[in-house]
Amino acid sequence: MGELKPVFSVHELTEYVDLLLGFDPNLKELAVEGELQDVKRHASGHLYFTLKDELASVNCVMFRQYVNGLRFLPREGQHVRLAGKATLYQRDGRFQLMATGLALNGDGSLFAAFTAYKEELKNRGWFDDTQKKAIPFLPKAVGLVTSASGAARHDVETVIRRRFPSMPIVFYPASVQGEGAAGEIAQAIDRADREKRCDVLIVGRGGGSMEDLWPFNEAPVAEAIHRCLIPVISAVGHETDVSISDFVADLRAPTPSAAAELAVPERDALLASLASLGERLKHALGIGIRSKRDRLKLLWGDAIRLRMHRVSEQRRQRLDENRASIASGCAHAIEIQRNKLEREKERLFAYSPQRTLERGFALVENEAGVLTSAQKIEAGDSISIRFSDGTVRANTTGKEML
Repeated sequence: MGELKPVFSVHELTEYVDLLLGFDPNLKELAVEGELQDVKRHASGHLYFTLKDELASVNCVMFRQYVNGLRFLPREGQHVRLAGKATLYQRDGRFQLMATGLALNGDGSLFAAFTAYKEELKNRGWFDDTQKKAIPFLPKAVGLVTSASGAARHDVETVIRRRFPSMPIVFYPASVQGEGAAGEIAQAIDRADREKRCDVLIVGRGGGSMEDLWPFNEAPVAEAIHRCLIPVISAVGHETDVSISDFVADLRAPTPSAAAELAVPERDALLASLASLGERLKHALGIGIRSKRDRLKLLWGDAIRLRMHRVSEQRRQRLDENRASIASGCAHAIEIQRNKLEREKERLFAYSPQRTLERGFALVENEAGVLTSAQKIEAGDSISIRFSDGTVRANTTGKEML
């Protein structure tokens, strides 16, 4: 009988092949040269691409921590040398290279200049978070520095009109590629800063080659953005494109359309949010009013409630005009009434019999009650004389009439 062969599950097979690749010393530390194709930067920060030559191609992945350390911007058509290892993506059973480094083959003068200038500005502190200005939540107007004929202007204006139709847009035209473009961009930024017609400024253009985007890597543009007092959003090229202006600006947007979304909120969403807040405030005020009313009922007796009723009727009208001040208004009204009540109590007490007796007067009584005239007293009558601190009983011996 022949030897039985093991039967693998699909997961076991792919895991076994991945282990074989991992243990092979020739595949653990690879150096592979080829041309970049299908370069895509995922929202997670990972980079996915294909490395190819005339006869074959292989899928590649480069995780974010390695992408952030690259000294150039990967794009299609570049000839590179990849450092990494061979793996099997088990979910799809797909062979791939996991890159830990990429280096350009051939002339990398532009990338070298980009890296050197970026490092210089970083050492100056121009990229620090402390240098960044906050983007206003709801700007009075949006400034835009880009080409008059480019797609970026149309994209930004379309997005802003959709999100906030009444938002003013102040356009500052400038060439965005070619000789002299950096100077024009810098002049447009300076002009926007001088005029102060907007309180957020979008600076950018649509996609292109490294050479096309190069003005946004030049010193005049970086310096103009750095000295601009208006918050600047940099929107150069596509999501995978990175420029010096992105690092110097207060905020980087992956595309001009994304910059417009970051600069302007959605008006309808704001109105809905305000309406919701208004309802919540109305509800909260209603609860507060009812709570204050219940406290008043507990604190004051019937006489005070009757007295406050008229005041309450007048304050209900004022309540509709300014609900926000009802809590403090009620507290103030209560304090006024408390003081008034104290004054009333003092005034009433001033006229009380007891207070009169304390001032030196006396109250004379007999069996019939209080005597208010000497005519009602005869000699020999028994009377009571009430003072503030006690009563004296006496018999009359006579009387004299006035």
